[in-house]
This record gives sequence, C-alpha cells and structure tokens, in this order.
Amino acid sequence: MHNSVKNLIQSRVSLAPMAGITDYVLRSLVRKYSPDVLLTTEMISSEYLAQTLNGRSGTEIFKRDENHSPISYQISGHKPDMMRKAAEFLTNYADMIDINMGCPVNKVVKGQDGCALMRNPSLAMELVKAVKEGTNKPVSVKFRLGYTLDEINFVEFGQKMQSAGADFITIHGRTRSQLYSGHADWKMIGRLKGEIDIPFFANGDITSIDDAIQCLEESKADGIAIGRGAMGDPTLLGRISHYLKTNEKIELPSLEERVEILKSHLNQEMELRGELVGIKFMRKFYPYYLAGFKNAKVLRSKLVIEENYDNIMKYLNELTFVNI
Repeated sequence: MHNSVKNLIQSRVSLAPMAGITDYVLRSLVRKYSPDVLLTTEMISSEYLAQTLNGRSGTEIFKRDENHSPISYQISGHKPDMMRKAAEFLTNYADMIDINMGCPVNKVVKGQDGCALMRNPSLAMELVKAVKEGTNKPVSVKFRLGYTLDEINFVEFGQKMQSAGADFITIHGRTRSQLYSGHADWKMIGRLKGEIDIPFFANGDITSIDDAIQCLEESKADGIAIGRGAMGDPTLLGRISHYLKTNEKIELPSLEERVEILKSHLNQEMELRGELVGIKFMRKFYPYYLAGFKNAKVLRSKLVIEENYDNIMKYLNELTFVNI
C-alpha cells in the first residue's frame, strides 16, 4: 500500500464525488466545518480533459484552495492512455486520484465508463495501472456492489483493483441497476473485510451520526463516504468525523443556522458562476436545506422558479422568522 494513504486519510470520513454537486463551493463549505476529511471533486471526464488541454477553455472543476488538502480528484474514462494523461495533469492539483467505476447514469455507462467497468475487470485493471503510471500520488477506485443483483462481484473486483495497484477503495452499497433507489446494503459491503489489505470506505444513505455508526458496524469499513447527506448540511462530515475521534456528538445546526449556511452557499455560487447561473444552480439544493421546516413545500415551489436575488433573500428571511 502507498504509505501516503495513511498520512492522507486523517479522518474516517470523506466527501463522495457527485456530478454537478460537489463543486468548488460545496467542497469549500464542507472544509470550513471539517478540517481534515478527504474532499473529492466531481467526476472529470478524461476525454473532456484531453480537449481542455488542447486549448479549449479551462474550468472551475480544478479550482481549489490551499486548505482543501487532503483532496482527491476523480476521473472517468475507459481508454488507458487518456486516463494516464489525465492523471499526469491532475497530479499538479490532487493529493489522490480517484477512478470512477460506480457511476450508474445511462450516458456514462453506454460510453463504457463508470459502472460499466465492473463488467470488464481486465480493462478496469489496465486503467488502474495506467493511472498509477501517470501519477506519484495514491490511486483509489470507487465502485458499486455489482452491475445488477445477479452480477454482484465487488469482492473479486476489489481484489483485482488492489492487485492492479489501487491504494484505497470506496464502495457504494447498491448495484448499478438500483441507481439510487432502495437502501444501500451496508451489511453486504462487510464481505470485503479480510478479502483485501487496502483501506475501504462505505458509501450510501449516511445522513446522520447515527447512520454513520450503524454503517461502520455493518460494513466493517475503515471509514465512510458521504454524498447527498452533505447537500443540505455541509457540517455533517465534520460532525461525524469529530464524533468518531472523540465520541462527542455536536448538535445539528438549528434551522436558523441552516438558512445562514444556505445563504452563504448561494452567495458563493453567484460569485463563482455569475448571478443568474448561480441562482439556478442552487435550485437542486433547496429541498435538502429546507427539509424539516413547517412551510418548506410552499417555499421550495417558490424558490425553484425565483430568479431575483432580493426575493430569494426575502423568502428565506420570512422563513427564518416564522420557524425559529
């Protein structure tokens, strides 16, 4: 195992990569409340990266701050040479390179990327070797239980990724065919224990400290990766990480604090993307931030069509006033 994985993984919690979600702003917010969790970027297509490097415009996807370390940059693709080049380029930014072999989305799988690689372990191994050639940083792989319930092969797949040189893996407790439905099977992930020597994190449906405790017990994993749980509560990772180190539970942010974090999130997205694009980008986050408010449904239906910043602030301030 790459020695620096142990140095990198100071916390038993990581931010799982989510396309269109774990952008520079969300990563920065998570880091604000979680000094040492492993951050991960959104998935970066190695094909897209090749075009970018050939003089196409750059992108905010690479953007990072000094305090973002430890941070993993996730790449997708199925051509070893392109993956090696992507790893070479991203080594300038990353503390770790992660390979996406878990994305279940149709257009990704049709292109032989993401979870499709679980049906092609020999190509998957070539990709890990190619990325290892392209970087001196640790290399990790994120994948699922299998492609369908009849093709559950994550244990053998994990062993193959280890033998190809992977230093660390993350398992999402669903198959590709389940997408994000049902509940992640943390117990099944536990079959990995003792079958590989490298650290593994469990991922799927962790939205509280209690979920994290249960997931770690059932999966026997070395740690957990949190995706959607961070979308309405960037403090979640830090609170779980703190608990796992100290056994002390930090309270959930109050509704008032959640609205303040939401405002800060919105302001930073507008700064990054411009006002209108930032406002529209935030729409996917409202249902998560506003869960638990009395009149959340009515407010959400207004917010997802509102384009005026002052009106959004007015709605949020009214909501705080009514519910606190």
